[in-house]
Amino acid sequence: MNESDLKPKLGRDGEPMVGTNGRPMHELLDPPQLRGKITVWRFVILRRITQIGILLLFFGTAHWGWSLAGEPLLSGNLSGSEFAGLIPMADPFAVLQIVLTRAIPDTEVLIGAALILALYGLIAGRVFCVWVCPVNLVTDLAGWLRRRLHIKDLLHLPRTTRYLVLVAALLLSAITAVAAFEWISPIGMLHRELIYGIGLGWIAVLGIFILDLFVIRHGWCGHLCPLGAFYSIIGRRTARLVVAFDTASCTHCGECATVCPEPQVLNLKKLEQTGWVTPGECSACGRCVGSCPEASLEFHWSLGRRDGLEPKFTQFSPEIISQRRSP
Repeated sequence: MNESDLKPKLGRDGEPMVGTNGRPMHELLDPPQLRGKITVWRFVILRRITQIGILLLFFGTAHWGWSLAGEPLLSGNLSGSEFAGLIPMADPFAVLQIVLTRAIPDTEVLIGAALILALYGLIAGRVFCVWVCPVNLVTDLAGWLRRRLHIKDLLHLPRTTRYLVLVAALLLSAITAVAAFEWISPIGMLHRELIYGIGLGWIAVLGIFILDLFVIRHGWCGHLCPLGAFYSIIGRRTARLVVAFDTASCTHCGECATVCPEPQVLNLKKLEQTGWVTPGECSACGRCVGSCPEASLEFHWSLGRRDGLEPKFTQFSPEIISQRRSP
């Protein structure tokens, strides 16, 4: 990234704005060159490759007979699947609902749920939401259109609503003896529609698209989805992948919050104290990392305890920041 790609952020008086650190503020990175755009959107591109790649593995196994060592490559769905006949995988939230119905899952299912729980718990709980879930393709499209069309919210909902939906799903599962969210999950509907051509996936997708585009920004993923709430709780204390924050270079321009699907996690006062974005509701989508005009945010693997540690690893000199912007 070149210095010429940085555009001064102007105040209402038309004058360039200056950050709290005395450095000039800049607008969100949006370089004109293709190479620069790829750099800014690199994590979005990687997420799309991952999401579509996973869907392709399911589709290829179901329709083209893809296999490994004579076993189906990736069979099942996002609630329960098996890789090469060796590695079981199960949605721990779905398994929890099943347990609450007083049914006893097979040992293989419990092992699969434990594996997924450990994987997302150690990486970043909500990484599923933006790196795996196919509904994210729809909500990101709606979010992009909202920004282009300058659509305002018609409804306000606290983001804690998803935790109420989570509790309601678990209670209903226990009361009705049916896995409540799995019965109506738009994630499962869309996946079955895409892979097997059955279900009401397109109706669910249309409803979520309209909600996110016209009613409330990030309405489904950010306010209602109980699966996202579940993974948020799982990764809050254990996630090792964090977004590190550099206090010295940040001008408090606030541009990162304009692209973040969970802007409440970018509390700059809290970031200055801790040196990183608190895991949990952060989905590790990487948008803030790629778009920050000051390169003040980056992914970091935290292998030890985070609490009580000084964020020394986030302190970058202006020379290093300049090097990171250079091609």
